[in-house]
Amino acid sequence: MDSNKTLTVTAEPYSFEFIPNQCALLIIDMQRDFLEPDGFGAMLGNDVGQLRRTLGPNQKLLAAWRTCGLQVIHTREGHRSDLSDLPLTKKIRGRGKMCIGDVGPMGRILVRGEPGHDIVPELYPLPGEPIIDKCGKGAFYATDLDAILTNYNIKQLIVTGVTTEVCVSTTVREANDRGYECLVLEDCVGSYFEKFQVAALDMIKAQGGIFGWVSQSDKVLDVLK
Repeated sequence: MDSNKTLTVTAEPYSFEFIPNQCALLIIDMQRDFLEPDGFGAMLGNDVGQLRRTLGPNQKLLAAWRTCGLQVIHTREGHRSDLSDLPLTKKIRGRGKMCIGDVGPMGRILVRGEPGHDIVPELYPLPGEPIIDKCGKGAFYATDLDAILTNYNIKQLIVTGVTTEVCVSTTVREANDRGYECLVLEDCVGSYFEKFQVAALDMIKAQGGIFGWVSQSDKVLDVLK
């Protein structure tokens, strides 16, 4: 594959064109606390199976992307151990029995350095793949993601991860405002709620792609071959 050659992926609302060496795979928050049965997501009463269905497609895409020598970036949502970057409104919202910072089955919930905060083994970053630790929903808020993308001359993003309507959607909107073009892969993003999954993807591709494009991972794999 010529990484300087424009590739075309079948997508909605129309084809997505990208130059591989100017495009990064951005994998959002594929963390143990969100995807594993003992994690924070399950403790809130969610069916983690709705998110775990994205593991297989993400593994295949990540392997192909790495084989092509293209840029991969991972994100994790979590907070400093002293919780100084955790707004009280976020901590108490939902009025659950367990809150961010409390001790759960995989350590303190969504605290950096704890087992539950880390990325699932199936998609674990390789040395040299940047990990963006974020305290908000969007990957650009209070992080150096924009600086990293600029330094790598990245202009386009293929976005995967969880959850579709929260951190994925927020990041895509932030990226759009900064001039990045985003392709979201439907089978590689997941929500605990099917209706939110559908609605979030519809919003991204609405009105001629107001926030970006939507496609499937096999369409990207086809052009990478």
